[in-house]
Amino acid sequence: MEGTLQVKRSSWSRGLSVTGGGVGVVAHAGSVGLRLVGDRTGLTGQLSKALARRSFTPAHDRGRVLVDVAVMIADGGEAIADIEVLRHQEPVLGAVASQATVWRALDEISPGQVKKIAVARARTRRHVWALMNASPEGFPASKVAGTDLGEVVVLDVDATVVITHSEKELASATFKRTFGYHPIGVWCDNTGEFLAATLRTGKAGSNTATDHIEVLTAAIAQVPAAQRKNLLIRSDGAGASHKLLAWLTEQGRVRGRRLEYSVGYAVTEKIREAIKVVPKHVWTPASDADGGVREGGDVAELTDLLDLTAWPPGMRLIVRRERPHPGAQLSLFEEADGWRYQVIATNTTTGQLAFLEARHRAHARVEDRIRIAKDTGLGRFPSREFAINQAWLTATMIAADLTAWTRLLAFTGEAAVLAGCEPKALRYRLLHAPARLVHTGRRRQLRIPDTWPWAAAIVATFANIAAIPPPA
Repeated sequence: MEGTLQVKRSSWSRGLSVTGGGVGVVAHAGSVGLRLVGDRTGLTGQLSKALARRSFTPAHDRGRVLVDVAVMIADGGEAIADIEVLRHQEPVLGAVASQATVWRALDEISPGQVKKIAVARARTRRHVWALMNASPEGFPASKVAGTDLGEVVVLDVDATVVITHSEKELASATFKRTFGYHPIGVWCDNTGEFLAATLRTGKAGSNTATDHIEVLTAAIAQVPAAQRKNLLIRSDGAGASHKLLAWLTEQGRVRGRRLEYSVGYAVTEKIREAIKVVPKHVWTPASDADGGVREGGDVAELTDLLDLTAWPPGMRLIVRRERPHPGAQLSLFEEADGWRYQVIATNTTTGQLAFLEARHRAHARVEDRIRIAKDTGLGRFPSREFAINQAWLTATMIAADLTAWTRLLAFTGEAAVLAGCEPKALRYRLLHAPARLVHTGRRRQLRIPDTWPWAAAIVATFANIAAIPPPA
């Protein structure tokens, strides 16, 4: 009986064999859409201009190569050798650079060209954001406590450790007792775009104000001028330095610009003393993620209970207390009264305390952005040379651009079912979809199998990409 069942279980493979020689089949056909987004938005052309050099005409346009590397990264590539997946698609994409050419192209990117690439990305972003502003849905608003922040563009800054398993230039021991790099980046909460990043040695400090200022300057430059007038900068406690907050305050004084900040603040002995004298009636209920009352949480303001003259004018301190979950690590001060405390610093002068505290708590979404970035290029650097790894980081940001723009511009109508996909699901459903390449007359067609569960969404995505108007 058992032998009969075994035969039935394996009967599906009877007569099956695997051979080479297949023709007309394109694997990872959905990734073609990301390449089209790069072309339709004008990014490829802008990068070609940025990377052009006098008296040098390469066989493979360097802007094209950089976009292809970004597509490879978004498609799940973790090493330069993975460019072979795109080379497999040559009947669709045309000639794609070899591994050796990709290595050379990344090695050629100088610090000056990194700046030119940033300008190219900013110019393309201006066009993409203009398209979103003109769409029926409008520019996406940052969601906070069951509402949104309207026209405010929210920038979240954070650093993360990337572990390296071999000796790489400028890799070093980190504060987490690991070994690798410690890049710092800025993400736009409204759109999910990875705006700017700096690759740093592993021992780089978490609260280095100079690094924060550098990366935020680059990120603000990525925001189109028309929407640079109303900004919110969020950071964890690493952003609570005199130098950074003074710089942010000065940035808010630029004519025609409103810049607010919300950063974590250390619970020092002076903060603890101030908390002790907060009257019971001053504590008000905190808000949860949906805008309702956060059970077991309260907020209060400490600004008038402390001497903040050494800090930039207009800075306020808001404290939240809540009952800790079982197993939480508490300080001696917190163990004494049974509350856990967190403090934020902000220069926002209006709004309820509960809303301002919930607005800051939404900064936690940056952890998801970092996790997604590590799944899309940031988690592994391919070279022993720091400059090539910095170029790889640039390609990683471009990969994030292409993915975000595809989501924002093309996942509408029937394609909306793909809008909530994170990288793993997006690859499984869209980017890695198979197709057959069919030649009809002088035209080519990529035919997605009707049996593919997301075939209709993929076809709709490509139609929406084809409808993206090119920049003027």
